Amino acid sequence: MGLVWGSSFLFMKVALGGISFGQVAWTRLVLGGLTLGVIVLVMRARLPRQASVYLHFLVIGVVGCVIPFLLFAWAEQYVTSGLASIYNAVTPITTALMATLVFHVEKLDRSRVLGVVAGILGVVVIIGPWTFIANDQAHGSLFTELAGQLACLGSAVCYGFTFSYLRRFITSKGTVSGITGAFLQVGMGAVVMLVLTPFIAIGPISLDPWIVLSLLTLGILGTGVAYLWNMNVFLAWGPTATSTVTYVTPVVGVALGIVLLGERLSWNAPVGALLVFLGILLAQGRLRLPRRSSPAREGGAQDQAGEAG
Repeated sequence: MGLVWGSSFLFMKVALGGISFGQVAWTRLVLGGLTLGVIVLVMRARLPRQASVYLHFLVIGVVGCVIPFLLFAWAEQYVTSGLASIYNAVTPITTALMATLVFHVEKLDRSRVLGVVAGILGVVVIIGPWTFIANDQAHGSLFTELAGQLACLGSAVCYGFTFSYLRRFITSKGTVSGITGAFLQVGMGAVVMLVLTPFIAIGPISLDPWIVLSLLTLGILGTGVAYLWNMNVFLAWGPTATSTVTYVTPVVGVALGIVLLGERLSWNAPVGALLVFLGILLAQGRLRLPRRSSPAREGGAQDQAGEAG
């Protein structure tokens, strides 16, 4: 998943050379839905009968696919593919916030709170607000880049919401398999995209073999097969472990952007990314602060030492 989703930012950037951002998001969701539909038919997977499940997946499809796909595709008109992939790594931080503050399915201890704070500071460093303060004439490219960065951050918030929503209303009840869950999420998103076709997918296109190949890979592999992998891992490991895919995604995205597209990152992007990774380790409980020993414990320890002496 890390390799596929990391390269997806490259494919979006290439595809934007011939079609609009709405067409990019529309194509990847429709191709992904068709791919998963074929897999469901071949595997003869059973679909749920409860109407409530479909309503939940409609929410998941819109917030977890339609909105973030549109935001990322729009954002890559103004930011590099590598920077977009770095913002994708903020997902575990937004997941921790959504899981604790919105859905109340997890609790934050001292280490996790510090992790969230470190992650937020990392985002601020990546944005680099001093750039806009120092440049009084930042009327054009800097503000559009800021808008692109905020759109990427909005996508990460959507993903955090989706992970927590899945845990709260779907996986905790064991109502769907990995195949069914992936198909309903992407499929519902594809249906919404089809309804929105006149508004986001109609317009001029200019295709070449690289754009077509990027769209096919982005849709079939990055939105179809990878979402099946993601749902299977989610059901087996839960949201926290599954979101560790974001350790790999920015590494792949940045490397491909630099090597194949000649992109460059300013110093604050990797520094901010390191802060985000530190925040992820703390927020996920993989790195913990040392516990404070209470006076009672210290006194007990001294008494035991005195008795031993």
